[in-house]
Amino acid sequence: MDNTQAGKAKKNSELMRILRQLSKNRLAVVGLVIIVIEIIVAVLAPYIIPYDYTAMDMASTFAKPSLQHFFGCDDMGRDIFSRIIYGARFSISMGVLSITIATVIGCTVGAVAGFYGGWVDNLLMRFLDIIQAIPGLLMNIVIAAILGPGFLNTIIAMAFGYIPGMARMLRAQMLKERGNEYIEAAHSINCSKFRIIVSHLIPNCMSPIIVQATMGVAQAITLAAGLSFIGLGIQPPTPEWGAMLSGARQFIRQAPHLIFFPGLAIAITVLALNLMGDGLRDALDPKLKN
Repeated sequence: MDNTQAGKAKKNSELMRILRQLSKNRLAVVGLVIIVIEIIVAVLAPYIIPYDYTAMDMASTFAKPSLQHFFGCDDMGRDIFSRIIYGARFSISMGVLSITIATVIGCTVGAVAGFYGGWVDNLLMRFLDIIQAIPGLLMNIVIAAILGPGFLNTIIAMAFGYIPGMARMLRAQMLKERGNEYIEAAHSINCSKFRIIVSHLIPNCMSPIIVQATMGVAQAITLAAGLSFIGLGIQPPTPEWGAMLSGARQFIRQAPHLIFFPGLAIAITVLALNLMGDGLRDALDPKLKN
């Protein structure tokens, strides 16, 4: 019981140290606040949007930003502000879910390869070499084209490309950690291999994975927008930010606000995630503990 309490106290103190270190980075805090606000807005979107995001008003076609329509209206008279708010649900969730899937699968592969080594490591790493030999964007486009457009298919297509990087990163950390004394102690008390991997190795190897996942979400949001822009992601009339850019590109001279606001939403979200990722990297760096 005492060991359990000591372990919890150590975890709590480490968490508080990370939070204190993160709070010292003002840009990281700004990024975190922006992301939290966007998530809250996305969750509450059906209740706070001023207009139905599918409602068309042909009398307001290409309406410029005003007090009635904050971001103006598109070529079908739909309120851009409402569509961007509702579109946050799709853009952010696609980024988070694709990276979550990639992290779970990649960490599983990397943990097995890093712990067992030998022929298991060689087999898994050579398979990842084959995947990484294909340019990432090209592979995403091919998988998306095979699976077809749609929310779930786009997530799968994006996740597949991030698995090798996550696996290699965790493998490298596992190779460093598996020779430490606490692993030898776990072996000496007959801990199972599964318990050593899950309870000892992975928790001590997760710092770079957390940072990589945070920044990976930013990349995935951009990639999702890109796939939707070329017609392989979310399809109209769903208000995903990339799909909104795709639908507005032919009106860029006539109504530039159709391009500006969805692009600004993507840029702000990606910037906030990168700022938060930089802050997490510094907060999780053992060299900064003191």
